[in-house]
Amino acid sequence: MVGVTELDHTPLSPDLLLAAYRNGLFPMADRRDDPEIFWVDPRMRGIIPLDGVHVSRSLARTIRQDRFVISLDAHFSGVVQGCANRPETWINDPIKDLYAQLHYLGFAHSVEVWRDNRLVGGVYGVAIGGCFFGESMFSTQRDASKVALVWLLTHLRDCGFQLFDTQFLTPHLATLGAIEISRGRYHKKLKDALLIKAAINKNRFPVTGYEVIQRSAQTS
Repeated sequence: MVGVTELDHTPLSPDLLLAAYRNGLFPMADRRDDPEIFWVDPRMRGIIPLDGVHVSRSLARTIRQDRFVISLDAHFSGVVQGCANRPETWINDPIKDLYAQLHYLGFAHSVEVWRDNRLVGGVYGVAIGGCFFGESMFSTQRDASKVALVWLLTHLRDCGFQLFDTQFLTPHLATLGAIEISRGRYHKKLKDALLIKAAINKNRFPVTGYEVIQRSAQTS
């Protein structure tokens, strides 16, 4: 296993970032203007079981009403920038550059939420094997980030993914079924999921909210 010390002394690159993910680590910065990053492997890890996504009645109603237009990989940089546009953020310029490279290489993906042709929410992360490592999400309109996440989770399950990593557990994520597991349990799930050959373009991305709710209800 790659150690944190080894990573700290290796130049940043897409290959390094992918190696870190495969070993249960993810990068953060202390603040947007700090050029340095550090590697994190939490004692307790947040995940959303893909067979246990919880969609409340009110959220399901919002999704069915198709208030938003949802897309996949249509504006990756816009989603990353939206996630960074907050008073305090761990997304610095080196992290933006690294994920832009991963997106170009086909590893990083985004789900965009649009209303009146404006980007109002989204989520992005990294896909390796049967794992999707959720990095961040944002919303400028009510429920936009939750809609993006439900859309993504439903699609990932249909494409054969087995693990969705949220890094940490938050009240926002808990409403969608996120739980905490120990570091050891997470590493075991990660090891198993990396052996799976999943692909985010294996199946058609859902077009309507009704389709998403129907698919999610099959395992809820």
